[in-house]
Amino acid sequence: MSAQAPAFWRKRGLPARLLFPLALLFGVLARRRRRRARVQTLPVPVIVVGNIAVGGSGKTPVVQWLVAQLRAAGYCPGIVSRGHGARIKGVATVPGNGDAALYGDEPVLLAASCACPLVIGRDRPAAARELLRQHPECDVIVADDGMQHYRLGRELEIAVLDPLTLGNGWLLPAGPLREPLARLREVDLVLAHGALDAGLQAAIGSVPVFSMRLRGEILRSLRDPQHSVTLESWRGRRVHAVAGIGRPQRFFAQLEAAGLEVLRHPFPDHHDFKAQDLVFSEPAPILMTAKDAVKCSAFAPDDSWEFPVQAQIGSGAAERILEKLRNGRTTA
Repeated sequence: MSAQAPAFWRKRGLPARLLFPLALLFGVLARRRRRRARVQTLPVPVIVVGNIAVGGSGKTPVVQWLVAQLRAAGYCPGIVSRGHGARIKGVATVPGNGDAALYGDEPVLLAASCACPLVIGRDRPAAARELLRQHPECDVIVADDGMQHYRLGRELEIAVLDPLTLGNGWLLPAGPLREPLARLREVDLVLAHGALDAGLQAAIGSVPVFSMRLRGEILRSLRDPQHSVTLESWRGRRVHAVAGIGRPQRFFAQLEAAGLEVLRHPFPDHHDFKAQDLVFSEPAPILMTAKDAVKCSAFAPDDSWEFPVQAQIGSGAAERILEKLRNGRTTA
């Protein structure tokens, strides 16, 4: 779970039990909102990438992977996103060199890395219509973090699941879930970090599950993006690791598993970094995630490095997605 998540979300202790009546109310209101949603269907298929829990599950690398798979199959994809943390209100197109403070960190990262049209907006159907208006060549839309935005019609849903983010398995505010575990039975496929226990497998039912891991092999200089080194070449080095993501522990653990000596500096998800956040008493290289790098590149010290990761998805997931797009809903 996120380092900023309430500790009581991890178990069903007294604080969670006291909030459980509110979780029941949250569930009732969520179901009512879903039933009353006026679904807006678009002229092109929509693929939703999302999760059921608060906190980072690796959706951004999955969107990057999915866009690459779609493009390789001959599609012309576009992306819509909420634009969490964006200062621009309403619907806006995100340029590849956009300011993360204006458009949000994840949209800027996706616009630059995917090199495809991207529109942000809290109103997802409006954002999707604007994307198609500006780019009528787009024949499929990927909705980043859109599982709970039911007004946006969708052809296919992909749930990204990290069991460590599920905590006590209760709905907000008693636990970290946006929707109950049973919601996973309704998606088209699940991409899961690590093995699932019997309880989770039962909750998912017959929905196909594909393994997922985030892998990175290079470090890229923030001062000179053309300059990179292998992560392996830094084995044994002492570094400052900075992470303002949903699960900073995953980032730290990945660097430690590669043999680096990590000084951990976790920040809240979508943290608005300032220059002083990167000032440390001990001199050492600073490593950060790609999502943080788009916010820090303008003021990061010279010895600062980005660690980009890619989603590695189990065999068969891309084929299932493409089958659904071409032939309609697949059978489990």
